Amino acid sequence: MKLLSTHPCIKPTWITGRSAVGMALGEVFPHFRTPGFSQVLHDLVITEDIDGSPDIVFSCLPQIASSTKLKPFLKAHIPSVDVSADFRLKDQETYKLWYGSDHPAPEHLNDSVYGLPELHRSEIATSKIVGNPGCYPTASLLAITPALKAGLILPEIIVDAKSGISGAGRTLHIDSHYSEVNENVHPYKLEGHRHSAEMVQELSISSKSEAKVTFVPHLIPMTRGILASCYAPLAKPTSNAEVNAIYRDAYKNENFIFVTDTAPRTKWTAGTNYCAVHARVSPSGEHLMMFSALDNLVKGAAGQAVQNANIMLGIEETSGLKTQPTYP
Repeated sequence: MKLLSTHPCIKPTWITGRSAVGMALGEVFPHFRTPGFSQVLHDLVITEDIDGSPDIVFSCLPQIASSTKLKPFLKAHIPSVDVSADFRLKDQETYKLWYGSDHPAPEHLNDSVYGLPELHRSEIATSKIVGNPGCYPTASLLAITPALKAGLILPEIIVDAKSGISGAGRTLHIDSHYSEVNENVHPYKLEGHRHSAEMVQELSISSKSEAKVTFVPHLIPMTRGILASCYAPLAKPTSNAEVNAIYRDAYKNENFIFVTDTAPRTKWTAGTNYCAVHARVSPSGEHLMMFSALDNLVKGAAGQAVQNANIMLGIEETSGLKTQPTYP
């Protein structure tokens, strides 16, 4: 909503919710009370449903609930961006394995597009339903894909990614309490994180073979940001100069990806839709080390949703997203 508040083409008309129905947006999120936001946005009342025909819908509900609510809009061919996991995976059995339920809207899966613009821009432009990627897959795929497509690495990949606490959402949980997070770092979901399925799906497409991914997420004591450190065996001897040239060529026309000469830092992208990427050959010369940094709430979620909406509506892709990092 913050990004849409300054968007030149998309204006929020309805906002729905469950626990805050009947309340004004400014009551639920006090930062909308500041003079930087319009009174209209501050006074926008949260309703249970959308009473009208919007030009585009953003769904931020949990999986299963999201695709269920989107069904009427999809039937009416209204463009929709689903920020849940419901339209990320193409295979129904894979979805059931990871989310413990049959897909609520399988009739729309063939029409859905995985919403990572740097990989699927042309398909997004003609789609009515886009599955906004998870934050971890966004960071990891942007770091790995150029090397995989160029044949530099084998599709046997380790992803070690670290995220700020905002990735856990607003629901209270013992692991998100301040006293548990502060001055503490720990891996989690060692039995398997749902986002790994997205990585396997998209990396298998890029490598044109079945990709193997070992993914270990970590929670770190900061509010926002993701740093993904990814490793894979080299398919052939290469130099850092060649690696750098491949990455710069892959992202030369991208508005939100920049290739760095040194390992990226999360502060470089805080509060923005940018992703910083770096890759180099390991000291042994046997592996490629690939890194990315992004804001998990922007390029990893809301910013990417707006980017996808811009593409779907045929407006300038950077609209509403030209923000600079908050630094330091």
